[in-house]
Amino acid sequence: MTPDVQTPFPEGSVAALLERLGTRSIVFVGLMGAGKTAIGRKVAQALGLGFIDSDHEIESVSRMSIPELFERYGEVEFRALEQRVIGRVLENGPQVLSTGGGAFMNAQTRAAISGHGVSVWLKAELDLLMERVSKKQNRPLLQNADPRAVLSKLMDERYPVYGLADLTVATRDDRKEAIASEVIEALCNHLGVPGRIHVSEAPEDHE
Repeated sequence: MTPDVQTPFPEGSVAALLERLGTRSIVFVGLMGAGKTAIGRKVAQALGLGFIDSDHEIESVSRMSIPELFERYGEVEFRALEQRVIGRVLENGPQVLSTGGGAFMNAQTRAAISGHGVSVWLKAELDLLMERVSKKQNRPLLQNADPRAVLSKLMDERYPVYGLADLTVATRDDRKEAIASEVIEALCNHLGVPGRIHVSEAPEDHE
C-alpha cells in the first residue's frame, strides 16, 4: 500500500468483509452519471481491492472509443462485446467493477454478475443525472435534440431491471466518501458483517 493511502477503518472489519466476499466482485450498475466509476474507485481504495471500469476495458480490447463502437457496429453488437468483456473480467475477482449503463439490461450479463459478484445499484434522480451528463459529450445514447427526454425514458425502462440488483444505494450531490461509506455499510449488512465502516476523506482528492 502506498504511503498516501491509509486504511480509514479498523482492519478487522475490512478483513471480515473481504472474507465474506470471497472471490466475488463488487459490481456497480446504474445509469450514466450515477457515479459508478467515482464511487467504485473510493470503495476499491477503502477495501484495498483493484478497480476496473468495463467501458475502459472494452475500449482497451477493441482499441476504439465507446462512441466509435456504437457508430460502427451499433448497439446490439456493442452489447455482445460488453457481455463477453464483463464475463471475462468477473473471473478475476475479488475486485470492484463499474459497468456501463446498459450492461445490466442484458440477461446473460446479469446472470454472470449474479454468479460472480454482489451487484450495487447507484440510484439517482433525473436532475442529478442531467447535471452530470451534460458536462460530457461522449454519451452515444444522448446524441439527441432532447437528451432529458431520452434520459427519462431510459430511467423508465431500466430502473425496474436495476432494481434486481442485490443492493440499492441512493446517490446524490454529496461527497464521494459519504456515498462510498453507505455502499460499504450496505455490503456489510448484506454479507452479515458486524460493525460500521467509514470511508475517510483524503486531504486531497484528484479524481
